[in-house]
Amino acid sequence: MAKTKIAYFCQSCGFESPKWLGKCPSCQQWNTFVEEIIEKGNASNAVPTWKVTSNTQQRANKPVQVADITFNEEDRVLTPDKEFNRVLGGGIVAGSLVLIGGEPGIGKSTLMLQLALNMPNLKVLYVSGEESERQIKMRAERLTAPQPPEGGAKRNSSAMVNSEAPPLGDGGGSYILCETSTQNIFKQIEALEPDLVVIDSIQTLHSSHIESTPGSVSQVRECTAEMLRFAKETSTPVFLIGHITKDGAIAGPKILEHMVDTVLQFEGDRHHVYRILRTIKNRFGSASELGIYEMMGEGLREVSNPSEILLSHRDEPLSGITISATLEGMRPMLIETQALVSASAYGTPQRTATGFDTKRMSMLLAVLEKRCGFRLAAKDVFLNITGGIRVEDPAIDLGLAAAIISSHEDMPIPFKTCFAGEIGLSGEIRAVNRVEQRIAEAQKLGFNQIFISKYNLPSGGQDKKRMDLSRYDIDIKIVSSIEEVFGQLFG
Repeated sequence: MAKTKIAYFCQSCGFESPKWLGKCPSCQQWNTFVEEIIEKGNASNAVPTWKVTSNTQQRANKPVQVADITFNEEDRVLTPDKEFNRVLGGGIVAGSLVLIGGEPGIGKSTLMLQLALNMPNLKVLYVSGEESERQIKMRAERLTAPQPPEGGAKRNSSAMVNSEAPPLGDGGGSYILCETSTQNIFKQIEALEPDLVVIDSIQTLHSSHIESTPGSVSQVRECTAEMLRFAKETSTPVFLIGHITKDGAIAGPKILEHMVDTVLQFEGDRHHVYRILRTIKNRFGSASELGIYEMMGEGLREVSNPSEILLSHRDEPLSGITISATLEGMRPMLIETQALVSASAYGTPQRTATGFDTKRMSMLLAVLEKRCGFRLAAKDVFLNITGGIRVEDPAIDLGLAAAIISSHEDMPIPFKTCFAGEIGLSGEIRAVNRVEQRIAEAQKLGFNQIFISKYNLPSGGQDKKRMDLSRYDIDIKIVSSIEEVFGQLFG
């Protein structure tokens, strides 16, 4: 008989304790320990069914010199989804374990089902613990249905969607399995031998080695460990869909994100049709890439030019609106930044920012009041980044400051003007990285002028490497302080 024991796990970080504690000694959170029953089986039961053999032996590893390790660049599996390939770092790596998190209803299952249906050359096993086969079939029929002919009015985003993306396949290489037991899942995997496995979701799986409810800390950790061993020892890529908490973090212990190779976050606002697939962690590529999708009735569609969806088309100039050049990973984008400054009707002025850090907004307001003399202490200030995205690039500081002053003075910024600069505490315009890509993106979209820092131009002994501004058709404004910017805009 297997021995059982009771342990207490922290729901925030996964810390294990033999008794209940009011405060977690690891993450310092209060009232997070939950009692769980753990079963200690024998060594053979601890091995998944696909690994159990009559002569299972453990071989000890030995240290090897780095020079003696042979490495061959493995070919990645390219999907028809270019945005998905970019986020993964160039395609799917064999034996990788990828975790995809996002709010309920944001489109995680739709994205992975599209991936399974659109790869007919691979045998894909889609394991669902939340939906029945009939429900998945209904969704697959909706995703593979041809688009109805458009009426007289054309969608504004027709130029943004990647028209070169191939249509979805008929799902001939896709298999659906509605199961929550990992032991039964591994039996079907052993019989089918798929090339790609999708788990929807990891919180619904349970292992017979752990006597606790599905979704608990110990169950999520054990099921992920079994999937990790399967992926590494069979070189089969596995995608795990995970729920998130009300704070936006992936549900389960934080160790779950450390166990997987790649963590992707599917973001978006239900009031917007655009979704962002952001890389949080990636062992096989850059961790700062993102992909942009458009949610439509027939599924998710790639957005080939994200700058156009983030810019509104106006017929007349309006105050408080500027265009800033930002970078997300290796992709330059132009975003629209909006500001509204009004007299405060209450004693304490309001400071609200959507898609931008509120503390950094307070810093910009302090710089504008201290260095430029604008009286904003008794004003309500509201900032907004259009498109439902969140930007952390400091290069949009100059555009936000210009939008605030434009709204405060009720003077619109000239059309086709772009900004790319970071503002320091002394009011200087600091240099930003990869400014040439920002200038090229603004020129491609037809902007007339762009404000950049003079510190982006190398000086002294680096004259030979000076950036060649003559090859750009756009008017490049070289500024060093925020007073100089306002003098050229409103002077």
